[in-house]
Amino acid sequence: MDRTEAVAPSPEPSGTAGRGRESPAAGPVISMRSGTLAYGDRVLWRGLDLDVQPGELLAVLGPNGSGKTSLLRVLLGRQQLTEGSLTVLGHAPRRGGRHIGYIPQQTSLPAHTMLRARDLVRLGLDGHLWGLPLTRPAVRRRVDDLLASVGATCYADVPVGRLSGGERQRVRIAQALATDPRILLCDEPLLSLDLQHQRTVVTLVERRLRAAETAVVFVTHEINPVLGLVDRILYLAGGGFRIGPPDEVMTSAALSELYGTHVDVIRIGGRIVVVGAPDAGPDHPHADAPEEGESQ
Repeated sequence: MDRTEAVAPSPEPSGTAGRGRESPAAGPVISMRSGTLAYGDRVLWRGLDLDVQPGELLAVLGPNGSGKTSLLRVLLGRQQLTEGSLTVLGHAPRRGGRHIGYIPQQTSLPAHTMLRARDLVRLGLDGHLWGLPLTRPAVRRRVDDLLASVGATCYADVPVGRLSGGERQRVRIAQALATDPRILLCDEPLLSLDLQHQRTVVTLVERRLRAAETAVVFVTHEINPVLGLVDRILYLAGGGFRIGPPDEVMTSAALSELYGTHVDVIRIGGRIVVVGAPDAGPDHPHADAPEEGESQ
């Protein structure tokens, strides 16, 4: 049975939610110049110039193997660019940065896994430290507050392996927010979730975006659940890319040029449907899988 607590949606601002949040004085939190990533002779993307501002949500789309998860690995310092330069929060990317929150792709866990939800969140606080875990009462209070913020208090002491996919994603979000990050990297956080849990995850990300001006890089196979929040789309395909506002990137002309074949982009009832893109199914046109050279 699914044990969930309601997450109240943030009030809607006037205008489009995903636009108009800019902090130019602060400068970009991610800055890439002429970025190229290749595995041997296979180029995933080349010549990528990218600046991500505080409070911006950048959605990353593309077919299987286009380099979406690889981009997150580069930003996390787990993989190096083949060519080009990159700074994250003003420095070269490095593993274990406390100001970067990361929500990985979902993986199945055995039911007998004894790690509890609160233990997983606590790893976000002190998992990067050597030695015994911290036991200060303040740490426990912080974990309790994080679980409450995502509506997960009622299963705080339940082993993670017994949680549903939606419950586990709430806990992963709490873990990612544990150190009050300035950047939130999300790798397919909506994958395999039903519509209700997709909305919950989007609401939690939206709340963080608005409350803390956290920059969000959101890898997804389906743009529609986050379309109202998106400032720009980075679409990766065929070794190339397109980047810009949704209305500029999600067009038949732009995607046909990117894929090198005719692609139709249809807008129906506020939703976007892509038809004819290679490696695209009828219902989930950007369904992704672990990419070459990567693990989940």
